[in-house]
Amino acid sequence: MRRRARAAEALAAGLVLLALTACGSRLPESDFDHGAASRAPVHASAPIRVGIVTSATSPVGGATFTDTRDGAQAYFRNLNAEGGIQGRRVEMHLCDDGGSGVGNNECVHKLIDEDKVVALVATTSLDYAGAQQVSRARVPDVGGQPIGAAYDTYAHLYGIYGSLAPRDGTPGWSGKLYGGTEVYRYFKREQGARTAAVVSYNQAASAAYARLVTRGLRAEGYKVVTEQVDFALPNFRAAAADLKDQGADLVFDAIDAHGNAQLCKAMDQVGARVTAKVTNVQNWTSAVATDYADSPHCRDSLWVTGASRNFEDTGHRAVRAFRAATKGLKTHTQWQLEGWAAAMWFTDAARSCLKDGGDATRACVDRFMSRDTPYTADGLLLPVTYRALSTPPATRRTCLSVARWIDGKGWVTQNGDMSRTCFDVPQLSYQP
Repeated sequence: MRRRARAAEALAAGLVLLALTACGSRLPESDFDHGAASRAPVHASAPIRVGIVTSATSPVGGATFTDTRDGAQAYFRNLNAEGGIQGRRVEMHLCDDGGSGVGNNECVHKLIDEDKVVALVATTSLDYAGAQQVSRARVPDVGGQPIGAAYDTYAHLYGIYGSLAPRDGTPGWSGKLYGGTEVYRYFKREQGARTAAVVSYNQAASAAYARLVTRGLRAEGYKVVTEQVDFALPNFRAAAADLKDQGADLVFDAIDAHGNAQLCKAMDQVGARVTAKVTNVQNWTSAVATDYADSPHCRDSLWVTGASRNFEDTGHRAVRAFRAATKGLKTHTQWQLEGWAAAMWFTDAARSCLKDGGDATRACVDRFMSRDTPYTADGLLLPVTYRALSTPPATRRTCLSVARWIDGKGWVTQNGDMSRTCFDVPQLSYQP
């Protein structure tokens, strides 16, 4: 029982840190680039090696961290089928770190020192213990998922959401990271919400994230109802009944995917009806109808926010390309799309290096990644940049992508072009 609890605790911590980092890393609406680089002429040459580290067999379950890997693989396979990067195939070297720090260090050593990869791409690790080793070797890590503070700590690591931190070996600014209140501002402005419930476990990482959400909601003028459930034996029905009695318009959470489904089921059982049950990017999947089959009313109120374009937006050409290349997958997810975007980011970097007879070296790819020009992966991402600010910003103009689940349609974008849903919001500090 204790081993199972630790596995779930690790997942809760990963979800918490992911949500925090993503929410504090979106960029101003003025920072948009004009898409990916154009295709280059094809000629035969040696393959370009990349490494993909994933906690594929982690204690929290094999399917939890593999979506970004699958998206990146789909992109590179499609790229190779079209002739590669100026005729050079991308050779993928996969490594499963098992969700442990020891396994992660072993993967990093193998890929960097033995396989001699040019870069890591779409890293998704429960315990990124090898991050310092990657940085010390000056190997660019392109478009990884920030399930921790590594991408706000070390140079040469470029997470999918960007960072303004100095990345001098200490997380953020003197050990503090910052997140904005744009999500809460959106629901207050667009949905007229005034009372919000925050549901968490009595577990350290979950409780810490819940405190930050509560601070952000109060900063935006909400009345906040806090609901904490026991981690080992959660009574979601009692929490659902209380948030109903308190008249909550919104429900935010600091719990895992299974807990979310159980909370929704409990809300339906007690008759709790809300304007929005807001979840995070990791739960942005096409499997909602199945996962929330027992809670039709709560399912009808599911919303999600993030920093990338809705994978259901097939009216956008970059999304169509992603969907066409992944049509064989049983389930589509937002993390798959972000893994695809990470692979595109590396490809554009490598293509710039090969221009005019150059080579795709680690140093050259790193120069592309560290440039001031924001990157959007052909419009799939809100603009991503790495700008080392000596002091954290007190406020930022930040944008967000918003979607709502509708039975029969899937995730439907609610805010039009995500680059236009932007707010000047305060930045609140938190400990990673």
